[in-house]
Amino acid sequence: MPIYEYKCNDCKTNFEVLVSKTGDDEDIKCNKCGSNKVRKTISASSFRISSGRSSIPAGALSGCSSKSGFS
Repeated sequence: MPIYEYKCNDCKTNFEVLVSKTGDDEDIKCNKCGSNKVRKTISASSFRISSGRSSIPAGALSGCSSKSGFS
């Protein structure tokens, strides 16, 4: 079961929810105020990518850089 991060549109609280089925955000309520006006947010992953001798934190690959060759 995945853990999703949400933000309440009413009180602006960020919270995480262990979701048993995907695509059913209507049942999610804010932990602080109880509002169902929440939206799923993008959060950093917690896994590490390993390649040979070094290990790269997953967040290190998420940013844009002029040196990366992407525009």
